[in-house]
Parts: sequence; structure tokens; C-alpha cells
Amino acid sequence: MSVSPLSSLTFPGTAAGLFVGGSWRPASDGGEFTTVDPANGRPLARVATASAADVDDAVAAAAEAFGPWAGVAAPGRARLLWRLADLIERDGDELARLETLDNGQPYGVARQVTVAGAAEHFRYFAGWVTKIEGSTAPLGNPEVFHYTRREPVGVCALITPWNFPLMIAAWKLAPALACGNTVVLKPAEQTPLTTLRLAGLVREAGFPGGVVNVVTGGPEVGRLLSRHPGVDKVSFTGSTEVGREILRASADDFRRVTLELGGKTPMIVARDADIDAAVAGCVQGALFNSGQVCAAYSRFYVDRARAAEFVDKVAAAAEGMRLGPGMDEATQMGPLVSEEHLGRVDGYVRAGVEQGATLVTGGGRAGGALEEGYFYHPTVFSGVTDDMTISRDEIFGPVIPVLTYDDPEEIVPRANDSRYGLAASVWTRDVATAHRMAAAIRAGAVFVNMPHTPDPAAPWGGFKASGLGREMGRYALDAYTETKGVFINLAEGA
Repeated sequence: MSVSPLSSLTFPGTAAGLFVGGSWRPASDGGEFTTVDPANGRPLARVATASAADVDDAVAAAAEAFGPWAGVAAPGRARLLWRLADLIERDGDELARLETLDNGQPYGVARQVTVAGAAEHFRYFAGWVTKIEGSTAPLGNPEVFHYTRREPVGVCALITPWNFPLMIAAWKLAPALACGNTVVLKPAEQTPLTTLRLAGLVREAGFPGGVVNVVTGGPEVGRLLSRHPGVDKVSFTGSTEVGREILRASADDFRRVTLELGGKTPMIVARDADIDAAVAGCVQGALFNSGQVCAAYSRFYVDRARAAEFVDKVAAAAEGMRLGPGMDEATQMGPLVSEEHLGRVDGYVRAGVEQGATLVTGGGRAGGALEEGYFYHPTVFSGVTDDMTISRDEIFGPVIPVLTYDDPEEIVPRANDSRYGLAASVWTRDVATAHRMAAAIRAGAVFVNMPHTPDPAAPWGGFKASGLGREMGRYALDAYTETKGVFINLAEGA
């Protein structure tokens, strides 16, 4: 039975199947779920729910394709990755619309950040394919020649979140394929549509069947995949709680794991900072994609001498944000991804009020013409303390808690007093302050006088409960290869 790979944008009612071994198929037991447009709460598309048998088939297809794919000459793999980037650009408008309808992000963000970023990741790693090299080392025995080989890990399970489904799929898929692995990709059940469309482009680009497989469904499908004995590596982006579950499940088989998990990014505003620039950075860093970003700026330490000015200006900027459906070109901030997530965010806001923080602006669901969608007003708190829940938990929504400090020496220990360590931000005009804080903060990335902006060439990952390993840049090659040492006896007569 042939099932549409979402080459059409006719909604609702479009049925999307699984992509296994290079072909589209329905779930073996007929299971389906429905995705919802977060801008209006209406059904968007029907998507297959993979069964255990379907997961087995996808892993088997990837395993069968692994040997031949790993044996493809590097220039051939590079050409296919580059071709895939070209196809993403060609269909960029369609992909952006799918992302906006499924996730809620403004169309301009989907087109200029998500789609453009996805294409750039495939091009960047296409360049690495021909540069994955081993090395030689002089050993203690001069009669032995030693060299290393970088070899693919094998079958990789790539499990992606709902906040940037296409781009995060790209930053896992591109290095995995570049290194010669085969993959089974599982998108979040809230936002599977662009991943399915990407699978169609993979086939059009000419990748052999089984090199890329896509299974869809809820958390149980992810569990089946991450625990599968035929999977050699799991790369997961999502919550810290699920990351712990995946890590525990990997222990018996010593399965390789890369985890990019939660964050609670501190933004430090020094007394000498350009406040207007810091406010603009705060708004972009905290409210981009409605705050649904793992590295979103989410606790703001402002020198007490500048705090009142900072809060006033941030509140004014937040109040001026235009909420609306992502397909409306005037929209600056779209909806949250689901009714469930909106309730979670609102629960944190209520906790902030109950614990004594001052609600400056926002703090509620949008009504009127937006009441059917999952829209939440940008929210600013002042008078926040380090022990409040809104200072410690990852909210993953448009909430800006502002804390103050008096002594610059106290601020780095306070910023580090978190179970997370994904990213941090420092705003100062003093270069010495910037370098000292960047060195002292325990986080995988520190952004100085700028919003959080990952790049394909730079490593991405976190300290502490924010994860294990690094993605992007040359560091991703370590995540998707094994290093083998080869010893050759050169002694005469050997």
C-alpha cells in the first residue's frame, strides 16, 4: 500500500506513513495518530504509529544497508549530502509552511532559520566526508608501524524534539551519514511532518534504500528504538528525564549515546553593559520560538544599579510583541506547541506569583481571536530570588525572571548553581570581564553580547544534566565514528 510522503499540503486528512527501506508504508497494525495545528487547535494530518514490528523492520533495513553504504567512496557520499541540501533549498517554501503549521513558529523563522539552517548542516558535513582521517604515531617499538582508522559506529537511532524538528533532524542526520552510518530517525509525535517530507527528499536525492528510515509515533516508539539490540548508537535531544531513561537503557549493551538535554540558561548583565542591546538580546534570547528553545535565556542576573531600567524596557518590549499564527507575516511570536505544554508553562507562572515574585507583565493565555490556539503572553517577573521554582526549573516558554546582584564576585557562583549547564550569556563592554566569566561559567556554550546562535561549525552540547557529548563541528565526527588502531609488524622475517 502506498502512503503519501506529504508532497501535498492538503490538510486535514493527509495520511503519512513510515519510511522503511526506501519505501513508504502504513503501520503494520494500522495504527495512526493526529497532529494538531497549535495556532487553532484543529486537526492537521494523520500519521502512522509504528508498531514493535515496524521498528524491527526499520532497524533491520538500516543494518542491511550499513555495509554497502559504509563502502561508498567518500566523494559519492559527499555528493549525495550536497544534493540533499539543494533539494531542501528547492522546496524551502513547502518545508517552511509545514514547519509553521505543525510547530507554530513564525513562517519567517521557519524559512530563514530552520530551513536555511538544515540545508547548511548538510553542506557543512558534505565537506567533512572527504576529510575524515586517521593518524600515525611513533610507538616504543620501532619495528611496529601504527595507524588509526575512523570507522562508522553502525545503525544510529536519531530521536528529535518538537521545538525545531527539521533543523535538529539535520544536525543529527548530516554527520551520521557523512561518517558512513545508517539511521532510523524518530521525530516527536507533536511535529513529524517536516521529517517525513525530508525522507521523501532523501529518496529523491538518490540515497540507497535503508540508509535513512523514519518511524513515527509517541514515546513508546522512542523506547522501542532506543532499547533495540540492533541499534549501535542513540542520539537524543529532549528532556533530561527521558535522557536519563535512554542512558540507563544503554548500559546493558554499552550502546553509544549522545544526549542534548534541558537547560536553564543564565544571562548576566554587568553594570557597564549597553542596556538597550541587552534588552534586545534578552527578548530575542528568551522569546525566540515562544521560548521553546533548549538554550533559551531563562534567568536574568542584572546589576542592581541597572535593574529597574532593564525591567522597564524588557516589559515594554514584551508587551509590544505581536502574537499570532505563524503564517501571518506580521506575527512576531507564535503559539506554544500544545494545550498540555501551555498548561505546564502557566503552572510555572502561577508558582512564581505564589512564591512572591512580582508579575510585571503577561502571565496569561491570549484570548479574543487567538483563544482557540495555544498562545501565551510574554511574561516578565521582577523580585525573583534564586530559590524560586521559576529560577531553577526549565520552563520552556515565554517567561523572563529577573534577579539582581550587588557584588560581581557573587554572580558566577549563582549562575553555576543549577543542575543544568547547556549555555550562558554575558553582557558587558569590558573584554576582561567577558573572558573571565566565559572561563568560569560551567556551560557548554557562552554567548557574549549576542543571542544564542548555534552554528554548524561550532560544537553544541552541555555540562551536568544538560547532556553528554557534542554535536556539530568536527566534534560530531567523534560522536558518529569509532577509532580503530592498526599495528603492523615491520620486523624482517615477520
